[in-house]
Amino acid sequence: MFTETAMQMNTSDAQHSSTPIKSKSLNLDKAIKKAQESLLSLQDKTGFWNFELEADCSITAEYIMMMHYLGEINEILQEKIAVYLRNGQTEEGFYPLYPGGEGNLSTSVKVYYALKMAGDNINSTAMKKLREYILSQGGAAKANVFTRLALATFEQLPWRGVPYIPVEIMLFPKWFPFHLDKVSYWSRVVMVPFFITYTLKAKAKNPLNIDVLELFVVHPNKEKHYFPDRTLLNKCFLALDKLGLKTRPLIPKKMHEKAIKSAKQWIIERLNGEDGLGGIFPAMVAAYQALLLLDTPKDDPLMITAKKAIDKLLVIKEDYAYCQPCLSPVWDTGLAALALQEADKEGNKDSLTQAYAWLKTKQLSDEPGDWRIARPNVEGGGWAFQFENSYYPDVDDTALVAFAMAELDIKAYNEPIHRATKWIVGMQSENGGYGAFDVDNTNYYLNEIPFADHGALLDPPTADVSARCAMLMARVAQEHDEYLPALERSLDYIRSEQEENGSWFGRWGTNYIYGTWSVLWGLEHTSIAKDDPLYTKAVTWLKSVQREDGGWGEDNQSYEVEGKYDGRYHVSTAFQTAWALLALMAAGDIKSPEVKNGIIFLLRKQQADGLWDDPCFTAPGFPKVFYLKYHGYDKFFPLWALARYRNEIK
Repeated sequence: MFTETAMQMNTSDAQHSSTPIKSKSLNLDKAIKKAQESLLSLQDKTGFWNFELEADCSITAEYIMMMHYLGEINEILQEKIAVYLRNGQTEEGFYPLYPGGEGNLSTSVKVYYALKMAGDNINSTAMKKLREYILSQGGAAKANVFTRLALATFEQLPWRGVPYIPVEIMLFPKWFPFHLDKVSYWSRVVMVPFFITYTLKAKAKNPLNIDVLELFVVHPNKEKHYFPDRTLLNKCFLALDKLGLKTRPLIPKKMHEKAIKSAKQWIIERLNGEDGLGGIFPAMVAAYQALLLLDTPKDDPLMITAKKAIDKLLVIKEDYAYCQPCLSPVWDTGLAALALQEADKEGNKDSLTQAYAWLKTKQLSDEPGDWRIARPNVEGGGWAFQFENSYYPDVDDTALVAFAMAELDIKAYNEPIHRATKWIVGMQSENGGYGAFDVDNTNYYLNEIPFADHGALLDPPTADVSARCAMLMARVAQEHDEYLPALERSLDYIRSEQEENGSWFGRWGTNYIYGTWSVLWGLEHTSIAKDDPLYTKAVTWLKSVQREDGGWGEDNQSYEVEGKYDGRYHVSTAFQTAWALLALMAAGDIKSPEVKNGIIFLLRKQQADGLWDDPCFTAPGFPKVFYLKYHGYDKFFPLWALARYRNEIK
């Protein structure tokens, strides 16, 4: 891939030199060309890229549980899924939220149940170790709310072990402390079907009568405590929970029927065709089961389509299978296109033309959406994350795609770019920042309700999303100054979010490396001078956490020690190294030994096929709760970094 001299050059040698790498001496051009060719080969014929999106084993375990809930067991598929689940177990016996992470009780409970359903012998060494871990953590009764809800539907746990979530919540007025409009989109689309599941006390078919009573420290019917006390506010909500249970018989029948009708209509309006409710697996399954509870026939076209949406998430290989939490074609396509633009805008013209033509067809306009509740007078113009998700356009995706189009500087894209930018301006929160889907979604007290024991009920503004919005506004404001006031507010927010050490928290990628790359890349397109502390402190921090091998790496443990990541937690990865390099180059740091060492690291790790292989789950769905592996990140980010470096040193 590159010369013997380059292969022998180690980082300690390179640290003494700030001379840029010459393209030919390291075959930099060849490395870029091969990576580019491989990425192009993965493009769909209609123009998009869609890479696998992998989660921890809980989602895949839930697919087996869904089959047994419905009484529709595909034994061949079940065995393939079981192979995947068995391979995810650690030597200690538990299942983590990400490879290398600590054990997670809820994930472990779901996997145990799924494997027992699939026929695994509970006396096998693997199942014994898994059971011992679960019992050591207090047993299945101490799992999170979603897990306990699933156990209740299988009659493994009494319904009193689940927080009180009656369907009558649908009728709460907007001034009430809890209202659907006050929580994030992902919470809404899961909660509404669960209201029905809870109220009607769903019961799984469970045709093989599989139980997991051995996972309880005491018999579940004798267990009295399912809700760990956390704060005074949480205790108050628990008291209201108990009050609600006692007063439930007083709810008028007409009110109950009205709430059921409202919930059903809410779900049907948002079913989203073959892309499913909210575009996410938990909501899709919950919606399908809720509609069955409401006596919707399985052969109803709505139900057939809803089931197809779930099955589209399956990744079926020759020897194993798993279920994705959602699909990411718009995000993947935007990032892949940006990498290819950096590599060779003219040479990749045909591929880019296809990509942007496809993206243009996916831009939303006048479709109904929950975002309109907060911004009824703002015209549509966003993009979703998935193939289709018209009710829930993604602010981050919209800023990314519109910016990528603007970088092409083609008049045909002016209209969608400006529509997107106007929508972005309209979605700005009061503090100047941006959430991923919602505006001013900051009712933090709601994270204390018993149902929200994951602490991820909200979608507040974050620096990474805000920086991409600022980047778009700055790029378009070069010719249209009406976007400048919103841009200035977003920059003030970004400045206020910088950590003392110079980094930024990364909400949607792990973590401070991702956040810092997001912000510096965004700032590069603004008028902020490169000697501003926003840049200089960030550059100093990035250099301080570079690893001895020349790369950068950070795992999800950094979410447990917020603001204190020091580079000790992980091995270097190609895509996180690329983030750091792109951030440094955005700050104007091109010729430093740190950048040179990072480039050498990427070249050294490139595979024969021109790509990289990072087996890392380093993108949170919800920090501390749910993590993802984007299979495209190690395909386009390293290419992007190498191409930019080559272009800068020419």
